[in-house]
Amino acid sequence: MSEQHLPSTGREWHLAARPDGWPVPEDFALVEAPVQAPGAGQILVRNEYLSVDPYMRGRMNDVKSYVPPFRLGAVMDGGAVGRVVASQAEGFAVGDAVLHGLGWREYATLDAAGAVKVDDSLPLRSYLGVLGMTGLTAYAGLLDVGGFKEGEAVFVSGAAGAVGSVVGQIAKLRGASLVVGSAGSPEKVRRLTEEFGFDAAFNYKDGPVAQQLAQAAPDGIDVYFDNVGGEHLEAAIGALRLHGRAVLCGAIAQYNETAPPTGPRNLALAIGKRLRLEGMLVGDHYALQPQFTAEVGGWLAEGRLTFEDTVVEGFDRTADAFLGLLRGENTGKMLVHVGG
Repeated sequence: MSEQHLPSTGREWHLAARPDGWPVPEDFALVEAPVQAPGAGQILVRNEYLSVDPYMRGRMNDVKSYVPPFRLGAVMDGGAVGRVVASQAEGFAVGDAVLHGLGWREYATLDAAGAVKVDDSLPLRSYLGVLGMTGLTAYAGLLDVGGFKEGEAVFVSGAAGAVGSVVGQIAKLRGASLVVGSAGSPEKVRRLTEEFGFDAAFNYKDGPVAQQLAQAAPDGIDVYFDNVGGEHLEAAIGALRLHGRAVLCGAIAQYNETAPPTGPRNLALAIGKRLRLEGMLVGDHYALQPQFTAEVGGWLAEGRLTFEDTVVEGFDRTADAFLGLLRGENTGKMLVHVGG
């Protein structure tokens, strides 16, 4: 597409209503909007892949949080990767592949400072997953926040998700004595052991998490990577050994609940065991990016690390993909293929 034939309009997703509990399709609106030509220092990108992530659920509520809420009646945003179709910015040419934060739309006009050029010899969608925010979350959470050391036992909840599946693999590659994962279907459990190399895995719907975790890790665990919260966190506190660490990354089990969460009810165990429970946001760990890219990129190139994603075809299905993510319909990263 030459700069002379730029589109005048493109589609984008707006937040139409704030959900009460679980979001529904009517909370989103697909809107045709003008495409702005780039000004000085700006680029126009045609998005190829969009990311939908659990944290976006919190942004649909009008509450103060670590990221501002989505505005009603306005376009939403999130991670995206695409190609430059027009540029008024030094160092960016038409055809360059870029990663940026203006997803939920077909075309994005943005300051070039808000985009990062990426190497398109690797699949572009990997920059939204294993080599992107989710991969860095797994890497920094396990190694930096969790202080994982060779020979330790690790438990990951939501282990078939984008972050969890990478946490387990990094733990194995870094010499864990045991890696246990939980997931919500027999197929996901099978994939954890057969494809992602977990030592043990269980379906949390098959019985109490504490009981299944005790069977999988009878001697306890040293690090718990929490994507779920609730019953899982309570079980992990019970299983953590002396000086164990819990990395609090997500709590998808309670994102759509309207009643107060039930647990954990055994937090007093943290005193005698001298546990450390630490919340994490990936934005605090961007200094690790070069080390992360080198190590994880190397594992990818050598075929030692597997990344999984679930790709929903078609921009018009972006809201469906997000709702499916909240229902756990993805293995690995949930992405939308806009086209390319």
